[in-house]
Parts: sequence; structure tokens; C-alpha cells
Amino acid sequence: MGFFKLKENKTSVRTEIIAGFTTFMTMAYIIFVNPDILSDAGMPWEGVFMATIAAAILGTLCMALLANYPFALASGMGLNAFFAYTIVQGLGVPWQIALGIVFIEGIIFIILSIFPVREAIVNCIPMSLKAAISAGIGLFIAFIGLKNAEIVVANKDTFVAFGNFTSPKVLVALAGLLLMAVLHALKVKGALLLGILGATLIGMIPGLDVTPAYQGLVAMPSLADWSKVLFKLDIKGALDAGLIGVIFAFFFVDFFDTAGTLVGIGTQAGYIGKDGKLPRAGRALLADAIGTLGGALFGTTTVTTYVDSAAGVAAGGRTGLTGIVICILFFLSLFFRPLVGMVPKAATAPALVMVGTMMITSITKIDWDDFTEVFPAFICMLAMPLTYSIANGIALGFIIYPLVKLLTGRGKEVHWLIYILGVLFILYYVFVPVRA
Repeated sequence: MGFFKLKENKTSVRTEIIAGFTTFMTMAYIIFVNPDILSDAGMPWEGVFMATIAAAILGTLCMALLANYPFALASGMGLNAFFAYTIVQGLGVPWQIALGIVFIEGIIFIILSIFPVREAIVNCIPMSLKAAISAGIGLFIAFIGLKNAEIVVANKDTFVAFGNFTSPKVLVALAGLLLMAVLHALKVKGALLLGILGATLIGMIPGLDVTPAYQGLVAMPSLADWSKVLFKLDIKGALDAGLIGVIFAFFFVDFFDTAGTLVGIGTQAGYIGKDGKLPRAGRALLADAIGTLGGALFGTTTVTTYVDSAAGVAAGGRTGLTGIVICILFFLSLFFRPLVGMVPKAATAPALVMVGTMMITSITKIDWDDFTEVFPAFICMLAMPLTYSIANGIALGFIIYPLVKLLTGRGKEVHWLIYILGVLFILYYVFVPVRA
């Protein structure tokens, strides 16, 4: 295991395996949710199911081997909905052309990753914004967890409200959350994974019936089904001049979602050095770009670094060995689909809340005595859960940070790239009509 430098990263094979299982359990929902969403775009469910797994394995494997990071990749939530409901249904673009758009985006990302443009952007982010991005992602994924558990629900008057605390799903989620909190407080290894398994078992109690019934162990995948989406992208159709805004929208959201996730989880894992830089950022971004390119060829939407990776990091994962474990589990899920499908959202949702709790601690790295650092950081954190977008939080942070510094006579403290990005973000929100 010398390749992954376990001793140097203060981890072990056992810890990496537990971390891999933990991350996989928290993100396994994508195996089923992504085909559900893309089938609304007219894509065959079984084909997308296999494409989703293949793309996740490719992206995560590249991240593990190129960057030695414990980050998992898969088809991005939000981007898949944007693909299905805005591009295909809303604009009437055939799904084959939409896949071509994703492919073009992947090519652009690879070019920008080879020439260290993306790495330079990631590394020029001020430390206060890096800390805010990590904390904001923590708030965002905790909110997702509460939503998935139905502890928080939509309300037409107040936007959000408490759910029904007597419902079986909420009770199982609360039991899982309490179990995870106690185990973590007692410093039990694999607390999140044990909590997920415990909540799954609790959900089997008669009367609750939250965990789906056992439907068998093995279901063989079909290559014939995959062939319906494999290599079906239409690159020529995607080069239509009228789709430039759509390509840019995909590019914008994926770029900064990925950058935000890498910075946020990298801060949580302790990768960010005193110079504020993320080591091997270029390799990590290249892995993400290869995942997107491969995903389009396989028959799925933009592949991005998953914020759920924070669960594995919280479980102690520090190297690419965690990613190898995740890849193995994704591959096995091709054959053990009924077993993977038994883990309910009520069991995985508490893990997201727990991870959010851990990630919020990064706010201690913000200089609270300097309001020009505090205000942009606060807006960045606040916007992520309230707009349901990591990219929006980063955008507001990049716009407000240089403005506050400039208007208080401290403009020289800001890296020139931040000014350029701030202007680009403003132009994007003003002129690009399509929103992801």
C-alpha cells in the first residue's frame, strides 16, 4: 500500500476501508436517483443505471490514482435535473445532443486542467473564503440531510418548517442521528457507517416499515440495456451556436461546484497548507474532467466531485485507497442492486447532518476581527443552503470580497484573478438566461 502513502497520511487500511464504505453508503442513492431523473428526459432507465455506475467508477478511480484523494465522483445532482428538465424538456433539446454538450464541457475542462488555469483559480481563493466554502457546504449538506429525512419540509408561508415528528421515516432518521452522535462522541471508528446500518435495521421494525422489503440478493446487469445510451451522444448537434449559453451554464456550475467541494472537503481533511493551497489540485481537477468526458460517452450527465465524500473523510479516509474501495462497491452494486437498494434515505440522511456538524468548525479559520473578511465569508456560507447551490455561494463570495476590499481602500490585498472572476460572475448573472 506504499503507493497511497498510508503512514504519511496517518491512516490505515482498515480506516480507509471503513471510509470507503461510509462514502458509498451516503451516495449510493445516485445509482437509482440519476436514472429516475434522466428517464424523464426520455433516456432508458436500465441503460442510465449502468452508465451512472461506470462513470462513477471512472471518475473516482482517476481521483484515487492521479491525486491520491479520498474523494468520490458521480453524476452531479442538480446538473442532472438541469439536463432533464431545463435542457431536454424545457428547451426541447434531444438527450443525445445534451450529452454532446456535456462531452464538450469535459473537453474544455481537460484543456483548462492541463494548462493550470483551474488550479490557479482554486489556489487564489482567500483563506477566509476557503473556510467559508467548507462551512457553507457543511450547512448545505446538513440541510439536504434534514430534507431527505423529512425533518424539514417545504412550507408555502415560511418556505421551510418542521416535518411530522411522528412519521416512521422521521423517527428512524432521528434514531440514526442520535446513534451516530453518541458513537462519534465516544470516538468509535466507523460511527457514521454503523449509524447507517443501525438505522437501516431500525427501519425494519414492524410498524415502521421504512426499510424496503428484501427482494433478493443478486440481479445480473444487461449490456444490451447499456448499449441504448452508450456512445449515443451527438457532438455535432451540440455545436449549434444557439446552445452556447447552455454550454456556458453547464461549465459555470460544474467548475465552481467542483472547486468548492475540493476546497471545502480539502479544508476538512487538513490538506490545505499554510500557503492556502490545495496540493495536487491540478490532478484532482483533471480527474474530475476525465470523469465528465467519460460520463458523456457512457451515457450520463456531468460527473463531479461529490460533497458526500465528506462522510468518508469524517470517518478517517485520507488517501486514494478510500476511492478504490468506493469503486469496488460501485462495481458490486451492478450485481447486488436489490441489496444496495434496501438502504433507505432515512438511514443515510443523518450521516449528512453529522458531516455538516463537523465541517462547520472551519469557520474558526476566519479572521473575525476583520469585517472585510467576515462579511463576504458570511454571505458565501449563507447563500449555499438558502439558494440550494454551492456555485451561488461561491459566486456571491467572489463578487462581494473584492468589492468590500476595494471600497475600504484595501484593494491591493486581493489577487488579480479574484477581480476577474468577480466581474465574470456579475456578467454571468446579468447575461446568461439559463440557470442551473
